[in-house]
Amino acid sequence: MTERSGEITFQGKPLTLIGSALKVGSEAPHFTLTANDLSDLRCDAYHGKILVLSVVPSLDTPVCATQTRTFNQRATQLAKDVIVLTVSMDLPFAQRRFCGSEGIDRVITASDYKHHAFGQAFGVLIRELGLLARAVFVLDRKGKVVYAEYVPEVTQEPNYDAALAAVKAAM
Repeated sequence: MTERSGEITFQGKPLTLIGSALKVGSEAPHFTLTANDLSDLRCDAYHGKILVLSVVPSLDTPVCATQTRTFNQRATQLAKDVIVLTVSMDLPFAQRRFCGSEGIDRVITASDYKHHAFGQAFGVLIRELGLLARAVFVLDRKGKVVYAEYVPEVTQEPNYDAALAAVKAAM
């Protein structure tokens, strides 16, 4: 498996990402995540929809919570066939609890805790931490990557405006 060192940092300390970086124009890898009810959530469930993949290390951290709340709020301005999926290594029970306590109703949360395949396929698995790096991907209706952002410092927020501009361009 490909390893990429120094592309991201955590509080200034370089980290290693496992998996190749996705490029705009490439086909998104197929993935299976775990839904909040512990069922498998497969990427083909979103075929024909625009998919925003908001990847976070853990919803139990302030920046990840802010990222999820921001996408939830911004999603209210998007068409119903735009799906925002927040992916982390958090257990599905914790994701469900977070969404309930925060009133998250336009973002779906899913976990890579069981398979770890999403993190490797999207090039966001952090070797040193066993968590996912902060990233945002926008996939068009055919599953093609139209936006990819690997946030260089894990403690910083992504570029929401750029991601949502890519969603609008894919409409």
